[in-house]
Amino acid sequence: MTDDVSPPADAPAPTDATATTAKAGEAAGAAYRVLARKYRPSTFAELIGQEALVRTLTNAIGSGRLAHAFILTGVRGVGKTTTARIIARAINCVGPDGRGGATAAPCGVCDPCRSIAADRHVDVLEMDAASHTGIGDVREIIDSVRYAPVSARYKVYIIDEVHMLSTQAFNGLLKTLEEPPPHTKFIFATTEIRKVPVTVLSRCQRFDLRRVDQELLVGHYGAIAEKEGVAVEPEAMAMIARAADGSVRDGLSLLDQAMAQAASDGAAPAVTAALVQDMLGLADRTVVIDLFEAAVTGDAGRTLDLLADLRQAGADPLAVLHDLMGFTHFLTRIRLVPALAEAPGLPEAERVRGGTLAPKLPMPVLSRAWQLLLKAIGEVQAAPVPEAALEMALIRLIHAAGLPTPGEVIRKLEAGEYGDLAAGPPDGSPGAGGPDLRPAPIGGSAAANESRSITSMSVASMPVASMPVASMPSPAAD
Repeated sequence: MTDDVSPPADAPAPTDATATTAKAGEAAGAAYRVLARKYRPSTFAELIGQEALVRTLTNAIGSGRLAHAFILTGVRGVGKTTTARIIARAINCVGPDGRGGATAAPCGVCDPCRSIAADRHVDVLEMDAASHTGIGDVREIIDSVRYAPVSARYKVYIIDEVHMLSTQAFNGLLKTLEEPPPHTKFIFATTEIRKVPVTVLSRCQRFDLRRVDQELLVGHYGAIAEKEGVAVEPEAMAMIARAADGSVRDGLSLLDQAMAQAASDGAAPAVTAALVQDMLGLADRTVVIDLFEAAVTGDAGRTLDLLADLRQAGADPLAVLHDLMGFTHFLTRIRLVPALAEAPGLPEAERVRGGTLAPKLPMPVLSRAWQLLLKAIGEVQAAPVPEAALEMALIRLIHAAGLPTPGEVIRKLEAGEYGDLAAGPPDGSPGAGGPDLRPAPIGGSAAANESRSITSMSVASMPVASMPVASMPSPAAD
């Protein structure tokens, strides 16, 4: 028996416009692809920041000196899996007319290119080693290697996160990896190259994919934003590229999120610096510079007020600490090489304020600030209240602002401004030469404590040869 559920009588009937809008929304949601997938490189020419890898593989394919096994390593999001798929397409491309050979610029229209791009080619096997770690999974590869490819020129085995394979799986793969059939290629990708056995590394050509420079990321993201019809402020783009930390995919995910947050109101969305700052939980760079200047100059009131404003704005304590460390590092660099303050792509706030602050802060002060902030990283991460840990770190920085540097202490000691601390007054009492270095009374009367102190001083100053030696019983005769 089924219940006949009918809409309420007073419910408005759906109009054609409403139905059309709903269908359009569903179609748009189903058809949408995130930027990281939509703009994934399909040729070597589209890879950014990996010039050495592109040049080597292009020359190897062109000269026919392509190895049978590759291992690609690097941080997340720099193009390891993408490069593996490009290699698979390049060596199996047959051209638009079906009569072409291996090429560094796959056509993208032939059946092998399209089926490999769609991850449905029978001769290109992509395996995730994180979920296929055992010897049984590797045994399937070993058994299938002996058979010739069905339709492609080469059988390609792409193993992602290969460091997750077990020791038995690695050992089972060694013989096949050393002498594979001529129609087989292996491509491994990993973020933990040190976990891969050296016996596997010695059988592969290794490529280390680099982190992509921030300036290159800004240009790449700007071109994508232009294709998407979204206006992005230069400062906002710089924030996204800095937060990406050299990972192309991470930055594209952040750009995608920022575009979704940008209000359109019927017009093209615009990504502003304030929007990205709020999305990432970042503090305003100007406020961070003000906070650093107040702390290193010992202005406690202004430091705590600025910190309270950042907390009220919802800034992440760890992000604030990272920004402070980044500005300290920037000041140290331009203190050594002032010309770095004129580097292209540098934010105007850092250029102007950094050029003003750097000459005023000696190198020991900057080094001490760096060490205090570096120590605070672990404290903020482990503290139950990160805001309090950040505040305590800045209080230490404020307190250190009034302390002399080690060089100043040495100069004053050599000049005698602290007196003769080593000799001290002859009667052992505190005097103008320095602080009272005697231990505090432990207990009992003052006379007893003084007697005990004098006795210990006499023993300490007694020559070793004249110190009494306790008589020890002679060993008994056997």
